[in-house]
Amino acid sequence: MTAGFQGGARLLWARSEALRGFTLLSPTLFVVVAAMAVPLALMVAYSFWSQSYVTLDTSFTLKNYQDVFSREIYRVLFLRSVGISALVTLVTVLLAYPIAYFVAFDVKRHKLLWLILLTLPFWTSYLLRVFSWKVILGYNGVINSGLMSLGLISEPLQFLLYNPFAVIVTLAHAWAAFAILPIYVSLEKIDRTLLEAATDLGDGPVRRFFRVTLPLSMPGVIAASVLIFIPTVGDYVTPTMVGGTGGVMIANIIQAQFGKANNWPLGSALAITTMLGVTAIACLTIWLSKRGVASIK
Repeated sequence: MTAGFQGGARLLWARSEALRGFTLLSPTLFVVVAAMAVPLALMVAYSFWSQSYVTLDTSFTLKNYQDVFSREIYRVLFLRSVGISALVTLVTVLLAYPIAYFVAFDVKRHKLLWLILLTLPFWTSYLLRVFSWKVILGYNGVINSGLMSLGLISEPLQFLLYNPFAVIVTLAHAWAAFAILPIYVSLEKIDRTLLEAATDLGDGPVRRFFRVTLPLSMPGVIAASVLIFIPTVGDYVTPTMVGGTGGVMIANIIQAQFGKANNWPLGSALAITTMLGVTAIACLTIWLSKRGVASIK
């Protein structure tokens, strides 16, 4: 009977493609559920609880969400975070597109080597890269020291560090590789015969770029924008190191609630609200971008 059961199980395994796929994916699904779904469910539950000092009250309450929507500081910090992330996304994509275009169209050999060289600086520690920008933009940093040695300024520039500008520059550099790669893939997939046809029809390089190359590469641009925008809204390390008081973002407040303030319910409500807001903005942006691409085509 046992042999028959084992034979039936092997036959079911051999014939069921869905079962084989699920079995192969089960370790990954377990990790995803354990590392993402369970913590997210706990965070949702915490957001409806309350805490007084070290005492956690598990009674259902909406007080945390009332605080999130009623206190102006949270709205200001959320809008500031969205604005900074939007500028980071714009700057990063504008810097990454020419690089991806050069590798896709102008590099004829060893493209993989070029991509490795472009991403090589990003193999180092994220904290090390942020700290290097702090050294570059600092009061006695590389930029100020160089300008003073050249006699272009008489005293160090103070607007380079501890403000939103420093956060934008640092994040744009930190996430550049995540913009270069998807844009490069989209540009590499463009059928070159379409560009030749546009040229034969009289389009110059600029007209051909805006009518053919840019619309066909928009999937990569949209993917790069999403990959940059969503994580940067939740970044709290970079604002802490180079942002100062003027560069504080919503993630810094959330981190403080889970840390020094020890108010996990309020921190959970802030995190859930931020995630929903960012998801809504990202979905709306993707929808508008796709409509814009469709109208261009």
